[in-house]
Amino acid sequence: MQDIYLSEHYAELNPTWHEEDSPWKARQVRDIIDRNNLEISSFCEVGCGTGEILLNLTNSYPDVQFTGYEIAPHAYQRAKEKETSQLTFKFGDALEEKNANFDVVLIADVIEHVEDYIGFVKGMKGFGRYKIFHIPLDLSVQSVFRGWPISNLRKNVGHIHYFFKDSALDALRDCGYSIIDFKYTASRLELPKQALSSRLMKLPRRLCFSVFPDWTVRVLGGYSLLVLAE
Repeated sequence: MQDIYLSEHYAELNPTWHEEDSPWKARQVRDIIDRNNLEISSFCEVGCGTGEILLNLTNSYPDVQFTGYEIAPHAYQRAKEKETSQLTFKFGDALEEKNANFDVVLIADVIEHVEDYIGFVKGMKGFGRYKIFHIPLDLSVQSVFRGWPISNLRKNVGHIHYFFKDSALDALRDCGYSIIDFKYTASRLELPKQALSSRLMKLPRRLCFSVFPDWTVRVLGGYSLLVLAE
């Protein structure tokens, strides 16, 4: 499955590399950093794509040094064009980096793509003090019942692992992490370029979530999980 990122295949299916989602994702990251009063001077994103999330974060934290790692050549070349004195990108597998240590490591919408995601998550344990994971919650009653939403995620964006809230949190704990904070993010409700079915479900999901958040996410889907761990 990794070949779709090393070749041009993923770029052909997703020519923007989801850059339009980056301002929204950066806001979610800022929220969990600020509400936990994290003091940071170095920040790393593993699987940074074209670097747009990091670029957005530099505007909020001008005194922080940012580093991004990316294995896809096409995305890395686009990221390199955004480098500044505050923002650096590195090509290759972050797990092969020796002696790297950051205050915060961001792993956003990555583990669902990684064949050995358990080994990957364990390998990230010593990469920095705090880790922020953003994990799509692809498993819901409606997605399993219909089937095709999960199939399309596999075919179009390379999701090969699927989570609901408890399985995501348990996986992190099983890898030795302590959960500091977590929250749902309304990925299918707030991100741009959503399918017609997601747009039609936007209001029902919001109304149900306001009363029964866990039930809504588990049954109707449409949300992701943002986790702060160490």
